Amino acid sequence: MIFFYNIFRLAYQSAIRLAANWNPKARKWVDGRKNRQQELRANWNVEPGQPVVWMHCASLGEFEQGRPIIEEIKTHYPNSKILLTFFSPSGYEVRKNYNGADHVMYLPMDSSANAKDFLDLVKPKLAIFVKYEFWHYYLAELNNRKIETILVSGIFRPSQAFFQWWGGFNRNMLQQFTHLFVQNATSKELLDRIGVGNKTSIAGDTRFDRVLTAAEQWKPIEIVDTFCGTDTIIVAGSTWVEDENILSDWMKPINDYKLIIAPHEIKTENINRLKTLFPKSISFSELSTHNSQPITHNCLIFDNIGYLSRLYKYASVCYVGGGFNKSGHHNILEGAVYGKPVITGPNFEKFKESVDLKKLGGSFTITNTGELKEVMLKMDISAAGTIAENYVRENAGATNSILQYIQEKRLFTNA
Repeated sequence: MIFFYNIFRLAYQSAIRLAANWNPKARKWVDGRKNRQQELRANWNVEPGQPVVWMHCASLGEFEQGRPIIEEIKTHYPNSKILLTFFSPSGYEVRKNYNGADHVMYLPMDSSANAKDFLDLVKPKLAIFVKYEFWHYYLAELNNRKIETILVSGIFRPSQAFFQWWGGFNRNMLQQFTHLFVQNATSKELLDRIGVGNKTSIAGDTRFDRVLTAAEQWKPIEIVDTFCGTDTIIVAGSTWVEDENILSDWMKPINDYKLIIAPHEIKTENINRLKTLFPKSISFSELSTHNSQPITHNCLIFDNIGYLSRLYKYASVCYVGGGFNKSGHHNILEGAVYGKPVITGPNFEKFKESVDLKKLGGSFTITNTGELKEVMLKMDISAAGTIAENYVRENAGATNSILQYIQEKRLFTNA
């Protein structure tokens, strides 16, 4: 299987380098990895006895799961040094200036030489992989060096390669971890079957801790306060075309609501498309420039990033986009934590929290405009919001479980 893995690695690199000629995201993936080892070598200095933590995240969503662990480690062990790596530009480009880490970079592509060179430079005491991302050479080299390596917020499904008759190579990667913290009992049971249950524990999902912290640190956005006034607000976050078309159709005959929409894509051409789709809309940039003028718009389009988790607090109901994509919707907990019911598209079953909240009555799924109208008419907003908030609070605590494990291992005794 190592032969096929290497073929996959080389094919992936070749394909993405080819795509970089016309695809901006692929170009960032390629350019972002140029000279990264040299840059790390020039800027990464570790004091004698200083413990190093390396956290790797695939993208932005995984970063939000790993973030509370980074911040708790920094609180309890302020002398520790944190290296944060990303695989995807959608994570790195947004969080490359995150000040909770001492250095942020793209992870060099998995290979035996890269793994050895990287670990020689970083010298981690603890390696943390978040949810997904299983890289053979990095994990094997970590294991060879007896470096504590944990998976956090892991979630597993029977369809994954680990649980197939031909998945021995994938199962071997799981054996390289010192410990696996998973989100639910189903994941634990699956890992029990393949012989890694003895190093697995159910901790839950650290995103619950992250959204609670974000809610506690919430700050108002003055311009949004002005736009909302006393009106009933729908906040639609991380939306894609399918979501936006449904919302547009729903808004046309509606006069009782205002919509705040934070699309997944904020390029100028997409913002202009949304302004056509929502004729009574204004962009956040425009409103910021002309905030002294009376507001006659019923739709505010956010054309920048970094506000979404704060925006959800202004909502009576949250619509979370991406649910018409194969990969599923974006993070519903960011709205639920404020006691807001959540609506998504139909692809929700990959997400435990979405399945749970739908059963409890705190979230709802729709496939078309008619279903959105029906949900909005029948929903008891207050009751559904209470269910959503209680669910978030009841499922917090994963970060503490992981930190307790780290403390018991006495990894930072020299900190």
